[in-house]
Parts: sequence; C-alpha cells; structure tokens
Amino acid sequence: MKHAVHKLFWAWDFEKEEKWLNEMAAKGLLLTDVGFCRYVFQEGTPGEYQYHLEWLRHFPSHPESRAYIQFIEETGAEHVGSFKKWVYLRKKASEGAFNLFSGLDSRIAHFQRVTRLIALLSFVALAYVVALASHCLRLGYVPEAYLYMFGAYAAMLTLFGTGYLKTLGAYRKLKRKRIVQE
Repeated sequence: MKHAVHKLFWAWDFEKEEKWLNEMAAKGLLLTDVGFCRYVFQEGTPGEYQYHLEWLRHFPSHPESRAYIQFIEETGAEHVGSFKKWVYLRKKASEGAFNLFSGLDSRIAHFQRVTRLIALLSFVALAYVVALASHCLRLGYVPEAYLYMFGAYAAMLTLFGTGYLKTLGAYRKLKRKRIVQE
C-alpha cells in the first residue's frame, strides 16, 4: 500500500531529510517517488534500505549526471527519484554501509554545491529587496502593496541567509578538518 507524505525540508537541511528517510525505512516505509514537498512510500521490510541524497552539478537528464547515476547503480544502489538537481538513492542495508562520498574532498564538494545554490537564492531575494527600495525612493513614498512585497522578500532573504550561513559553516568545518588531516 502506498502512502504520500507532504513535508518541507530546506536545501540546507538535506542531512535532516536523509535522516528522516532512513527513519521511515527503519519503520518499513520505503521511498518510491519524490516531488516538491511530497514523498511517496510503500510498505516493505523495516530496515531493508539505506537512503542518501545528493545535489548534482547538473540536472539528472544531463549526460554527466546520467553517467554518474549509472555508476552509482553499478555499485548496487537504486535511483529512487529526483527533484530538480536532488537525487534520491537507496541501497539494501544487507550490502553494508552506503556512503556516496568517497572521501572528505567529495563531501566538501557536495557542501560547496549546496552552499552556492543557497547563495544564489539569497542574492535573488536581496536583489528584489534592493529593487523595491530603489523604486520607492524614486517614487518618494511607499505604496501599501510594496510593503507586503518588501516584507515577503525580506523574510525570504532572512531565511535563505540563515541557510547560507549554516551550510557555509558546515563547509568551512569540513575544510578545516581536511587541513588537520593533511
């Protein structure tokens, strides 16, 4: 029997999302499809699979991404689904630990890609805030509708800025760890 669950995870909470998917798998709910804030589960054997997420450099339809997904599948993993550049992968738990990152450098590269995504979203929100403020200065007053738009974009900027700082901190922590290991 299939169950659809609607849940929101921000891009910077991908580790939390991955943990949640593995907790669902431990309960016997196996991910079969993903979409925007939507997860479809099918009942199965508890603990049968381990799940991992990765933000790819290109969309999954890109030849480089297809080759990478095929390589991962050759290791015994399955591509469950994709949303934008996020890919959802699983592997049978009985086959041992499932780790997408071959080492610290590949983990650092992944955090760098996620940090760049959130930086771009933050920049877009900032650009809208600045454009609205600039337009209001030219008008000499603030139309009421602009107050709502300004508030919405300022909230988005705050949210994305917080996410950016979180991922940047994790990225820098991993880079420091690499320096210590060298």
